[in-house]
Amino acid sequence: MPIEIRDFVNASDIDQTKIQILIINAGMVNSDTMQKSLDQALFDRYHIPFEAIASTKSFMIIDEPHKFSTIKKTWENIQKMKPQFILRYGATFTSYEKLVYQLTAVDAFNHHLVKGMIAHVTEFEHGNQTVIELIHTDGTEATFKITENGKSKTEKLIKSQSFSIIHSAMQDLEIENLNKSIVLLSNGLTMKIGDKINPYTYSETVQELMIKRAIKNHFELEKKLLTRDSKIKPLTLFFIDQIDSYRKADGKIRKMIEEQIKLNVETLLAEYESQEGSLFNPNQKSFYQMYLEKTYAQISATHAGYFSRDHAEKDENIEKEINEILHDKQALLDLNNPRRFIVSKWTLREGWDNPNVFQICKLRSSGSEISKLQEVGRGLRLPVNEYGNRVKDEIFDLHYFVDFTERDFVKSLISEINLKSGKLDSFKYDQPTQLNDEMIQEICKSYDLEKNTLLEELTQKDIIDRSNQFKANGFEFIKKNYPLIFGVAQGRIRSTERKKDKVKIKTDKFHMIKNLIEIICQKVVLEYQFSDEHAFKNFLKSFLSSQKDQLISSSLHENKSTIRIQNGLAVEHTLDSIKSRNLSNMSTMKYSDFLKELSRVLHINLKTLHESFVELNTQEQLAINRFLNQATIRMLKEKFEHALMTQATKDFQIAYHKMTHQIHPTKFTDAQGNVLSEIPAHEIGVYHESDESVSPNYLLDTPNYDSELEKENIQSNINEVLVFTKLPKNSIKIPIAGGKTYSPDFAYVLKIENQSQNLNLIIETKNVPHSGILREEESAKINQAKLFFGTTFEIRFETQFSNNKITDLIDQIIKSSNIPPDTNPQNA
Repeated sequence: MPIEIRDFVNASDIDQTKIQILIINAGMVNSDTMQKSLDQALFDRYHIPFEAIASTKSFMIIDEPHKFSTIKKTWENIQKMKPQFILRYGATFTSYEKLVYQLTAVDAFNHHLVKGMIAHVTEFEHGNQTVIELIHTDGTEATFKITENGKSKTEKLIKSQSFSIIHSAMQDLEIENLNKSIVLLSNGLTMKIGDKINPYTYSETVQELMIKRAIKNHFELEKKLLTRDSKIKPLTLFFIDQIDSYRKADGKIRKMIEEQIKLNVETLLAEYESQEGSLFNPNQKSFYQMYLEKTYAQISATHAGYFSRDHAEKDENIEKEINEILHDKQALLDLNNPRRFIVSKWTLREGWDNPNVFQICKLRSSGSEISKLQEVGRGLRLPVNEYGNRVKDEIFDLHYFVDFTERDFVKSLISEINLKSGKLDSFKYDQPTQLNDEMIQEICKSYDLEKNTLLEELTQKDIIDRSNQFKANGFEFIKKNYPLIFGVAQGRIRSTERKKDKVKIKTDKFHMIKNLIEIICQKVVLEYQFSDEHAFKNFLKSFLSSQKDQLISSSLHENKSTIRIQNGLAVEHTLDSIKSRNLSNMSTMKYSDFLKELSRVLHINLKTLHESFVELNTQEQLAINRFLNQATIRMLKEKFEHALMTQATKDFQIAYHKMTHQIHPTKFTDAQGNVLSEIPAHEIGVYHESDESVSPNYLLDTPNYDSELEKENIQSNINEVLVFTKLPKNSIKIPIAGGKTYSPDFAYVLKIENQSQNLNLIIETKNVPHSGILREEESAKINQAKLFFGTTFEIRFETQFSNNKITDLIDQIIKSSNIPPDTNPQNA
């Protein structure tokens, strides 16, 4: 009887206070050892291992259950152990029974249990895409279909012939062998009928571009992750076709990777060396600077490879690389180890993963169609920090680099995730007229709501009627407010495909909006309009009194310890009871120092602040002497700024005063006021869809946006709109009470019938149904923006919510406009 089985079965009677676990693999389950009769019996009863295990009536957990089909031998043998309960735990099921818990891929992405995904698509400038497909092989010659620029042709190749006959970009590829079902290429790739490859994948120029972008992006990520307090070391994987292009010392891939690593490290070190003092005082060097210096000294140690053929090699250095990649995860993530780039040939399959993979650069064709989720799966786990702890409270992304033949990678991945998760993907395209039971069930499950609560709320908001029929724009409301039921949330999986670094300005339209841009870009000063210092002191006293329960005291407490003899040794025994602790409040600052520092950070007159504390102490509303410390100063600063912002226009008034400083340059113009031809794309919006159109009256040429609501606005064509634009980030910084600033979203110029002057309009978009949902801070900013535009510049300011179409909002604005009709025909 195998000793592990004997110990497992015996332990059930020996110690019933512990849980006994036996781990067994499929090979052992199917071995003769488990089912043959042994000479030496267990308990003089069990001669067959299966029978011995069956006697324990165990609970069984099966990992990776898709490997154990219920119609195969392994499943039959599992039943011989007669478990009283089987729990199948895995990510891939073809079918299941009595589902206990399901965490779908959609749930994992939407609840940030895995990394998000950003696809970087490298393609030719003019969209040239070429595909070579194997359509037939008879064992002697193979027939390929070549599709390029929308035209197709066929070519036949025999063994040892070069693919350069088919396409000039494939000079170093040939057929190594073939039979009636498959063709083996000289790079090791096996093609079956219907498999497709991209000839430009073998082009050095495409590979160079992808490697350059991946390594540059790696160092941008690395600098951010290795300069934080709790450091995270990122890894990048490269998957290649030609093994010799990496393994040989002069291989193309190896040389490209090392050249780009060296270039990026030199650039980063130059930035550090330009900082004053770092060269003269080594003690001032940061960890990351020293890490880069170590990298520069040993570029070859920054990367390693693993290929299946390596097992036949006897190279000691290669064996060390393989062991580190496959087995020693801790060594690979050690901050003293400069290795962070791994090169392989798509052989890191099940059983291998590393949570700190932040990038995958696919320099090879997949050949056959495989699961997109499987391709990215090795890099989706949440990362660990330098202490080996999982980092769960932040949002991370896996960057995935592919060539132009996979420009639909993101769409395919999202479709697969939604399909496998059973989400309502079809509702993205259909337009249902009723909130049906399936949608109700998904909303309640995804948002932890009761059915009656949901229906009552939607009825009150006039989204559905009593029979659950959608009212006007009802389904749009569901899509915007309950997006999780439709699949992966927007932005969790996205593409940088053909995303421009610049967005072009339609310069012929700028003259129509130039005046509005120059008006709102004027510098202003914010004034707090208290009648006198006494009025301000009353406001300050009211604020300080409201914070008395939030102040933080420094305290001392006494720990009590006794010495006891335990097992013949003297040991310390600490007696620390929360209830019996004697706390002594104490201050860590002198009052004069506390007063000066608080006066400085709050920008308050020292005398006014002192008098406020004295009067509050006299009225027994606040004894500040108990709270003289830096924590109190930090807390009061944060709370006071918030109070100024939220109480403005309620407890006191504010006003804006124009300054005469120069307006230009603006985000749209140069220093002379001339319109620019383009502006940075990242300043317009985080999302971009190159195939989508924009309104003819939109100032920019492509739709960059931050929400679906903004996207709809950009695509809406309204006759009364002469020109409109999304405002670049921070192009307007409206000063807000409390020291913060505010930037609105859209600027419109409207032409109203029978009016001589145009209507200037600023719109803030909020992707929520109504103002009641806005945070107090957002509401305060909007109220002050209305004051800024309405009284200072006579510009109409409106807030658009998710249940308002821009067409309806502008219609209301025009109808309510009080601009008098023009009576002078010369101005018509």
